[in-house]
Formats: sequence, C-alpha cells, structure tokens
Amino acid sequence: MIQLDRINRAEALRWLGGAHVVPDSRMNMLLDEAEAALLRAARPKYLYKITELPCEMLTHGTDMPKHLEGCNRAVILCATLGAEVDRLIRISQLTDMPRAVVLDALASAMIEQICTEIDALLAQQLPRAYFTFRFSPGYGDYPLRLQRDFLRLLDAPRKIGLTTTDSLLLTPSKSITAAAGISDKPVPRGRRGCAVCNLRETCAYRRKGSHCGF
Repeated sequence: MIQLDRINRAEALRWLGGAHVVPDSRMNMLLDEAEAALLRAARPKYLYKITELPCEMLTHGTDMPKHLEGCNRAVILCATLGAEVDRLIRISQLTDMPRAVVLDALASAMIEQICTEIDALLAQQLPRAYFTFRFSPGYGDYPLRLQRDFLRLLDAPRKIGLTTTDSLLLTPSKSITAAAGISDKPVPRGRRGCAVCNLRETCAYRRKGSHCGF
C-alpha cells in the first residue's frame, strides 16, 4: 500500500499553469486546505504485472514498439486515487469552482506521485534492471482503446474498482494505466524515467515541477 503524507506542491502548480509562480498567502491557504481534504479522501490503489516481450498487447502502432526497443520485459500497471476524490472534486465544482480547480490540480499531481512510488518499488524489486519511462494508452499512436485490455489483464475492475466509460475514459478519473519497458542493459536517455535517476531526490527541475527532458 502507498500512502502519501503530502502532495508535490510544485507539480500541482504546474498543473495550474504556474510552475514558476510563487503563490500568495491566500493561495497557499487554499492549497493547504485542498491538500488536506485530498489526503483524507484518497484511497490509492494499484496493480501491476511483469510480462515477457514480445507481448501482443504492446505491439499496436509504432510508438509503443519503438519505446520498448531493447527491452526483454515490460511492466503493465494501473493506479487510482479512488472514487471519493472524484466525489470531492465534483461537489466543489457545484459550490466553489476555484477550490475545485485547485483540487483537480493537486489530484493530478497526487496520482503521478503514486505512479512514481510504484516506479521506485519496481526499481527496488529489480535492482539490476533498467526501466523506460511509463507510456500510456493514448500517447502517440498507441490506441486509447487498449486501456480496457490493460484493466482486463490486471483484473482491475474487480480488484480495485477501476473501469472505463463507453468513451474510454477511466473511472475514477484520477487514475492511470501505463506500460514501461524493462531491460538488462541501460536504455537510451530519452526513454528513462525520473524514478530510476540517481539525482531524483535533489533534482532542481523536479523541485520546480518540471523535468530535465530525459
């Protein structure tokens, strides 16, 4: 189980469109209150499965196969913050739209943090492996419809209540499906992720809610 004590404020500000803006005291109070509400409401859950390559599910389009070049395995994963987060945001949309916008940005940052924690857990589980960054259905030409296949493979509807709508949107909405390549050799810099970078804890880019582009 992954439980966060705080949400990456810089990442939330990036979602709000102000990664390099210093919020004033009023904004900080709103961020503090919304963060506390989210941490109470969220019930983070995740599933993952490591599969050998080639895997038929990961051969669609050209972008995913290219992303996995040089990898002999892949991890297929999903994560969600739970239905209460959706409910919290929806109620605020009816009563306090500025709060709803802040909640939405914080929740987006929070689900990304959960996935980064999963990346770190995988890196600990496979210390001699090299990982690409996560690549999700809907990225590039990798079909969004494959979200259903991801969830079916992981038995996510039954195990963690994560499903898709008829329009292929995840529900609860603050959720992610993704795949990452696993290799026995270093992967190209353009396909690495923050979670397996030696500088991730001290990275100036991450503190500003950005990344180095690797």
